Amino acid sequence: MTVSIYHNPRCSKSRQTLALLRERDIEPEIIEYLQTPPDTATLQRLLQLLDLNARAIIRAKEAPYSELGLGDKKLSDQALLEAIVANPILLERPIVVSGDLAAIGRPPENVLGIL
Repeated sequence: MTVSIYHNPRCSKSRQTLALLRERDIEPEIIEYLQTPPDTATLQRLLQLLDLNARAIIRAKEAPYSELGLGDKKLSDQALLEAIVANPILLERPIVVSGDLAAIGRPPENVLGIL
C-alpha cells in the first residue's frame, strides 16, 4: 500500500502526522507541496478522496486568503482551487492519502482511520 503525505515541515501538525505514520512503520511518499504545488487536477482528486469541497481544504488564516478575497461565498470550487495552485500556502495540511482514501491530519490521529 502506498501512503503519501502533503507535508509542510514547518507545520507542527504535519510533523506530528508524519511521526505518527513512522511510528506505525509506514514510510510515506513525502510531497512538500510548497516546493512542488499540486495542480488543479490533483486537488480535485484529493477533494474526491476526502469527500469535501474546496472551501474545506483552504486555510482562511493565511494572508493570501484575505488579500485575494477568498472569503466571498460566491466563489466556485474551481476558483478556490486555482487560488490554492497559485498560493500553495493556502492548502490545509497535512493531507494523507492511502490508496483510494484520504484524511486531513488535524488532529494527526484522523489519519489512522484510512491506514
